[in-house]
Amino acid sequence: MLKAMDVMTRDVITVTEDMSVDELGRLFIEKKISGAPVVDAKGSLIGIVTENDLIRKNARLHIPTVLRIFDAIIPLGRPDSVEAEIKRISASTVGEICTKEVLSVSPDASIQDVSSVMFEKAVHLVPVIEAGKIVGIIGKIDIIKGMTGEAPQQKPG
Repeated sequence: MLKAMDVMTRDVITVTEDMSVDELGRLFIEKKISGAPVVDAKGSLIGIVTENDLIRKNARLHIPTVLRIFDAIIPLGRPDSVEAEIKRISASTVGEICTKEVLSVSPDASIQDVSSVMFEKAVHLVPVIEAGKIVGIIGKIDIIKGMTGEAPQQKPG
């Protein structure tokens, strides 16, 4: 049975919270990657940022619908959503657009478990963590390569 360590990309490109959104976009283009783990000064995982985060930053501001009854104006939807939308659009650093709640797996996780997490949680990249450090990353293409026998079957060392 294939495990995360068999299909993961070992040379993980990471970014920091203070990297600018423009630098991040250029890095994605230059390295031909769709996302990267966000790490602190010690190399510990603190978030993940993807192409979707960059695209969402550039999306239009959604003004909430309001209902007017007599002299009262009642906003429909979450009242904090406008503030979150404004923060998203005005973001200038990775820390402002990245996802802080990151799903990760161990090197021994089965490909079926990794696939299930990706599908059920709608995530595109899953960091592989061992002893608190990033040792690899798995994207959807890595899963497909594993399913078709195209994975390099790398072993540690």
